[in-house]
Amino acid sequence: MGKKIKNNLPCVSIIIPCRNEEKYIGRCLDSLLANDYCKKSLEIIIVDGMSNDYTREIIKKYTQRYNFIKIIDNPKYIKPIALNLGIKAASFDIIMRIDAHAVYASNYISKLVAGLDKYKADNIGGVRDTNYGNTILSKAIGVIISHPFAAGNAYHRTGIGSQKIREVDTVFCGCYRRKIFDRIGYFNEKLIRTQDREFNTRLIENGGKIILDPSIRCIYFPRTKFKNYCKWNYLCAFWLYYARRFTKTKMLLIRNFIPLLFVGWHLIGLILSILYPNLIPFILIPIIIYWGLVAFFSIKVAWKQKCLKITPIMVILFGVTHYGYGIGGIIGLLKAILLGKDIQK
Repeated sequence: MGKKIKNNLPCVSIIIPCRNEEKYIGRCLDSLLANDYCKKSLEIIIVDGMSNDYTREIIKKYTQRYNFIKIIDNPKYIKPIALNLGIKAASFDIIMRIDAHAVYASNYISKLVAGLDKYKADNIGGVRDTNYGNTILSKAIGVIISHPFAAGNAYHRTGIGSQKIREVDTVFCGCYRRKIFDRIGYFNEKLIRTQDREFNTRLIENGGKIILDPSIRCIYFPRTKFKNYCKWNYLCAFWLYYARRFTKTKMLLIRNFIPLLFVGWHLIGLILSILYPNLIPFILIPIIIYWGLVAFFSIKVAWKQKCLKITPIMVILFGVTHYGYGIGGIIGLLKAILLGKDIQK
């Protein structure tokens, strides 16, 4: 499993891409430093996208105190470039990706590293729990990004159905062996988003195995502003479909088509209702069913959270999530088709 030192633990290179993370980078690093893994077997490489807030000053304090923490620059800002810079700068054979927007359980590193051998994995990750914040809106956003009605069967987000260790199509962040990058290449630097998904899909297509271990946990801090959440949701969908311009890897799953088809039904239904008004009741049936489900899950969330005030916010967020994702997917697909392929040979 790569280089070991006297304590016989495999050495691990932890890569943290970041930009303007002054609110999160400190507690992220603190959680990694509090891990039970021997610090002599670690290096932490923070790849900073030329932050213009206090992120770099905060990181500098850690680098001065811990000689195994270092910072390198990412002048192009883009996350996949940051990841590739970190991998190439890494000293060790186990590469662990860490998100600055999260804090990690004390056994996070050790369990990921052990799982690589134990499950013969090429990538392994855990469940991403969500911090709900202190306001009704932040709580609602925290719920929505990990709710099955919004996230589908993404087990690393929902935690549902993931009580046992299982093979999956992707995980949050993850822990890799360096040799996998030598075998299938690095992260696609043209993918501003979905680079993890594309890489993991490519890994599986080349015979790799991705493992989800639900006993490995971290707490993720989502975007808490409504505008930022809407933008994030839209861009996630846009890039998943637009990515076909830059890769031959087929990333789309059944769950990704549902919002797109639903929004498409509205557009088709609008045309049909003008041409054939007698079809309007038929056209409205799936839309009415959808909003009935939205109401049901929103009330269920409110009951579970013991907060009736959250109900209308959940209704809005479910709608924004599905319609925004569908619109983003349609625009991304159309733009990719119109602009054509841009894949390096």
